[in-house]
Amino acid sequence: MIIPHASDAPAALTVIPPEDQGRGAFDGGRITEYKPIAFPHESGRQKRIGPLFYWAWASAEGYGKIGLHPHQGFEIISYVLEGMLGHYDTLGNRSRVGPGGAQVMQTGSGVSHEEETVGERTEFFQIWFEPYLREALLRPPAYAAFEHEDFPSYVSGGALVKTILGKHAPVTLVADARMHDVTLAPGARGERPLAAGRSLAVVTISGGGTIRTGDGAEADVQKGDFAVIHAREAAVIEGTAHDEPWRWVVIEAPTEVDYPLYPRR
Repeated sequence: MIIPHASDAPAALTVIPPEDQGRGAFDGGRITEYKPIAFPHESGRQKRIGPLFYWAWASAEGYGKIGLHPHQGFEIISYVLEGMLGHYDTLGNRSRVGPGGAQVMQTGSGVSHEEETVGERTEFFQIWFEPYLREALLRPPAYAAFEHEDFPSYVSGGALVKTILGKHAPVTLVADARMHDVTLAPGARGERPLAAGRSLAVVTISGGGTIRTGDGAEADVQKGDFAVIHAREAAVIEGTAHDEPWRWVVIEAPTEVDYPLYPRR
């Protein structure tokens, strides 16, 4: 079910459940994906949001492998929710990160890599951000790995907030984006200001809650739901957890950017 709100509202809110998201699979189906933001040529209702180009939620039971393949230009974060994710690339980097860790590629002029899931069960997000590709292709590729403890966290009221992209985070991208992993205690309420011309993309990992835009629009979300909020003018976005902890990952980015995007529009 998609929940639209009036086009003249300060913040437009849409919720896309898993059945309306894209799908993918690798390694003979050992690794499967829901895609809250699908590639332009794929099915799935939501495409890019400004520089936020792609978002997949992958899972695997046991060992799985995505073989060596190339990337250019894009900045790619693989964020581990459960299990262990392995990485190898043609720069000579080889690493594994566990729950709460991240592998970050700034693919620049070009690099090839492979991924593997290790252990009984693995879940991870892979998220692509798009800088100005003409400039990105002139930069050398780079890779870095981070564990959960490398990221700053703070508690505010009933919310535990971990910063993956943003102030004090160890990851710095060229693309304009902020990313947080948030858990609200049962019944707790949190809020976040959203400036005009910016958007929030929210994936619920577990639990559920109610999102309100502050102007009367609201929607309930549960595990797997993808919520998108576009602010036409400054707004305060509220979230209230239901009767169990509500964990989500949220990305803030500009709704539009001032450089050409791929594919060119």
